[in-house]
Amino acid sequence: MADKKQESHPQDSAQGPILVPVDFSSHSEAALLLASDFAAGLGARLVVLHVVHDPQKMPGYYARMASKKTLTRIADIAAEMLDEFMAKVRKKHPERKALHSAEILLVTGIPVTRILQVVEKEKARIIVMGSKGATGLRHLLLGSVAEQVLGLAKLPVTIVKEQGKH
Repeated sequence: MADKKQESHPQDSAQGPILVPVDFSSHSEAALLLASDFAAGLGARLVVLHVVHDPQKMPGYYARMASKKTLTRIADIAAEMLDEFMAKVRKKHPERKALHSAEILLVTGIPVTRILQVVEKEKARIIVMGSKGATGLRHLLLGSVAEQVLGLAKLPVTIVKEQGKH
């Protein structure tokens, strides 16, 4: 009886997708590329997630596009930025089939909470996410999203930094 439980649990997560939370940074792009390699090697689905967060916490994050479209909702701006990010990465890496068949999700909320909720909903097998390795007082007080996900997730988490440019 115990053997059946052990067999069924790994199979559930082993069949799930690879979740890649992105924030449009070069670190996110590096994580997405690694995740696409994992997906190709494992025959797994790739799910790319962006969480639209409270603009009071990170003012100016969507300002790059908001200045042109002052009446556009933040979620609409984020959706446009996500589409542009994915189009750019796909164009740079046309050989990566997993990128072209990736499922794209846009959700609203607190990033760590929403990432973990999507993990549960999608039954993800692993999270691959970028981190810039922030330092300073803000980092000491709040910690990074990547660190918080790493500490709270109940599945493997791979943290990726942008590779140095040579």
